Amino acid sequence: MVEDKEDGAYARSGVSIDRGNRWVEAIKPLAGRTNRSGVVSGIGGFGGVFRPDFGRYEDPVLVSGTDGVGTKLLVARWARRFSGLGIDLVAMCANDIAVMGADPLFFLDYFATGRLDIDESLPVMEGVVQGCLESEMALLGGETAEMPGLYTPGDFDLAGFCVGIADRKKIIDGSTVRPGDQVVGIASSGLHSNGFSLARKVLLEGERISPGDSPSFDRKTTWGELLTTPTRIYVRLMAAIRKALPVGAFVHVTGGGLTENIPRVLPDNVSVRIGLGQWPIPPLFSHIRQAGKIDLPEMLRVFNMGIGLVVIVSPEASQELSSLLSTRGEKFWRLGEVVEGKREVLYAGE
Repeated sequence: MVEDKEDGAYARSGVSIDRGNRWVEAIKPLAGRTNRSGVVSGIGGFGGVFRPDFGRYEDPVLVSGTDGVGTKLLVARWARRFSGLGIDLVAMCANDIAVMGADPLFFLDYFATGRLDIDESLPVMEGVVQGCLESEMALLGGETAEMPGLYTPGDFDLAGFCVGIADRKKIIDGSTVRPGDQVVGIASSGLHSNGFSLARKVLLEGERISPGDSPSFDRKTTWGELLTTPTRIYVRLMAAIRKALPVGAFVHVTGGGLTENIPRVLPDNVSVRIGLGQWPIPPLFSHIRQAGKIDLPEMLRVFNMGIGLVVIVSPEASQELSSLLSTRGEKFWRLGEVVEGKREVLYAGE
C-alpha cells in the first residue's frame, strides 16, 4: 500500500485527499469495463451522463431502485471475504427493477468508511463491476466518503442505486394475475443479503462458528464461504423469460421472505397457496432453524428458504416456462397456485 504523504490539518483529522484521489484512479479502469451503449461520461466528473436509446421503446419510462447489503457487511468482515459484497449490492438493486420488466441501464455506488483502505476496498468494487457486467449495466459513478468518528477503523457501509428502462404498457405489476395461475420458484444461492442479523445471532454468537470451520452438513465448504456467497443476479434470466412468454408477475424474494414479498405483486382479490413440501429447503436454513429454535412461520418471513425468484404465469404458459428453465439448467419447482383471497400467502403442510 502507498503511504500518505499529506501533513495538513485535514489529513491529521483522518481524511486524506490523496488517498481519495488514488482510489478514484484505481477504480476508473474497473468502471471502464462496464461501458455500454448510452454512456456519455462516467467516473471522474461531478455527475455521470447517460443517453438511453428511447427509440427502442414505444412509451419509455425510467425505473429506479436503491438498496444496501445490511449486516452481511459484518459477516464479510468476520470472514475477511469482501469481493462478494459488490455483487450483493448490485443484485439487490438490479433484481428489484428487473422484476418490473425493466432493462437495467446504469448503477451508482456509495462507499462510506472511517479510513479508506484501498487494498481492502478494491475487492468490493471489483464485485460491483462483476455485478454490473452480469446485469448489463454501466457503473456510471459513485461516492466514496471517509468519515472518521462516525465509523470506527475497519468499518464501512455500502449503498447502491440503479436506473432502468421499460415500456410503460409492459410494466409487470401483477395486475393480470388470476386464480389458477401457477407459482414457480427458482433457486437462490443461499442467504443472499437478508436475515443476517438473525443468522449472526444464531451462528456467530450462539454456536460461535469460525470462518474456516466446515458445517456438519457440507464438509466441502467452510462457514466463511457459505455465509458470504453472493446474491444471485436474475436479470438475464428474467429478460429471457419475458421474451419467451407472458409473465403475470416476478417476485424478488428479499427481506420478508416468501410471506411478505409475494403479496406485493398480488391484486386485492387473490392469494397464493404454497405447498411447503414442494421444494427442498437447503440444509443451511434447516440448520439455522434448529440451532436457533425458530418456528417455521418466522423462518419463512425472514429468509428466502432457498427460493430467490418467483415467477407467476398462466396455466397455459407454465409448460413453456418449465421448458425454458430446464434448457437453461435452472433449479426450479412448482410451489403452488393463485387462489381467491386477500393478498396473502397460504401455506399447506410443512
